[in-house]
Amino acid sequence: MASFSVQNVSKAYGPKKLFENVDVAFSAGRRYGLTGPNGAGKTTFMKILAGDEEQDTGDILRPRKLGILRQDHFKYEDLRVLDVVIMGNKPLWAALDEKQKLLEKPELSEADGHRLGDLEGVIAEEDGYSAESDAGALLMGLGIEEKFHEGKLKELTGGYKLRVLLAQALFGKPEGLLLDEPTNHLDIDSIRWLENFLHEYEGVLITISHDRHFLNSICTHIADIDYETIITYPGGYDDMVRNKAQVRSRVESENAEKQKKIAQLHEFVARFSAGTRASQVQSRKNQLEKLKMEDLKRSNIARPFIKFEQKAPSGRQTLEIEGISKSYDGQLVIPPFRALVTKGEKIAVIGKNGVGKSTLVKMLAGVEQPDAGAFKWGHNAAVGYMPQDHHGIIKKGTTVYGYLRELADIKMGNEEVSGLLGRMLFSGEERMKPTDTLSGGETVRTLLCQLMMRKDNVLILDEPTNHLDLESIAALAEGLSRYEGTVIIVTHDQQLISEVATRIWAPRIGKELIDFAGGFDDFLVKHQDVAAARR
Repeated sequence: MASFSVQNVSKAYGPKKLFENVDVAFSAGRRYGLTGPNGAGKTTFMKILAGDEEQDTGDILRPRKLGILRQDHFKYEDLRVLDVVIMGNKPLWAALDEKQKLLEKPELSEADGHRLGDLEGVIAEEDGYSAESDAGALLMGLGIEEKFHEGKLKELTGGYKLRVLLAQALFGKPEGLLLDEPTNHLDIDSIRWLENFLHEYEGVLITISHDRHFLNSICTHIADIDYETIITYPGGYDDMVRNKAQVRSRVESENAEKQKKIAQLHEFVARFSAGTRASQVQSRKNQLEKLKMEDLKRSNIARPFIKFEQKAPSGRQTLEIEGISKSYDGQLVIPPFRALVTKGEKIAVIGKNGVGKSTLVKMLAGVEQPDAGAFKWGHNAAVGYMPQDHHGIIKKGTTVYGYLRELADIKMGNEEVSGLLGRMLFSGEERMKPTDTLSGGETVRTLLCQLMMRKDNVLILDEPTNHLDLESIAALAEGLSRYEGTVIIVTHDQQLISEVATRIWAPRIGKELIDFAGGFDDFLVKHQDVAAARR
């Protein structure tokens, strides 16, 4: 099987260096997670590997047959879903297309007949006779029902279109796989299926993901972009974090010892250079020349500090739900649901896309009204809500600092607002960044600032990890774990669920919502039918 070889590769945008003189190999049979904070150059490096972008210097050797996740579904809108997947195998698709054109001719020449024979050989070699069934299996694994396979791509919603493109990348047994955020728009069931698929994959995989559980589950190595280079570590993401910290700690400790020794040698030379101990002084000077500090470039890794506090706690019975239900277009989305939520519970709302997770939390946040039933917040409950769709929440025409400073119902001094922004990685001039130009990650960090300022005792969060990098997601999980208030969170991030949740709500289409008192791992053990579906 072929590998990737990266030799002396550099890339910069103006004065900003992303990486310089990178030499790294990605070997067949291994699965690499490409990590680094937002802005480190992960997607740029992935585009260079794919041949979609030119490096400034150096060479790339690639496997012959690549599967690449490209989020450009608009070019396939009018094509059959199965055909979009099969197009992932370029030699096969070219042979099928040419065969079809030849067969459409009113008469075939002798040369056409020979060509058809050649094409049949290519189709057989590329498993073309099972292509449709193989493509269908990939689509089913990614949660796209069979009834959509014969339809056109434009008939699917945006998230499902991207699943089709993921199936396209996986199709045809590529020697190399380049997957940029493959778990985006996947529910937990589909993520588990993808994890199992990649465990069986025999080629070389390079993936970018903000899902720690996914990286820990599938990766044999982590290729980390930092210090303007790429360093490869064995193991998953958590292994890399530990190894990286240990290496840096060791170098810092060795440098501290060298610094102490250098100071002692300088003192000796200064005291005795004019005396009779010339040979000893020269010996110390020779030692000084040999003692060199190991270069410690500044790391670009930065983790925000997220701490949710309460102005005052809620009553013990925080929320009482009495048979709320919701339907859309005659379809029952949330069957009648009853529950009692007590102070300090951390509830993860999980399940497939389209089962009503966001609908449920929107009702509890007061954004939508239930068709039937009611719910009542308990004594002194103060609810902070972050929706999945952030469009229009943050006022335009101001700065991040100005937006937070002007919030009418929150009183914080200038230094407090600046300090909070600094902890959330808006340092220096970034605090005055126009709100019109915020990236997705910056928008989420700004909304988290707002929640921290409000100091509510209940947090309702709908997919808060969208757009956050791995360090920010880890900080969010830590902040929620330490929070003494009540949390209701919709997320597909399995690591966050495992670390935070004390209770699971699992909506299911056409069935009663599962309300499980316990953590995520216990939930999967208890509900074997759900666990089996996830595997």
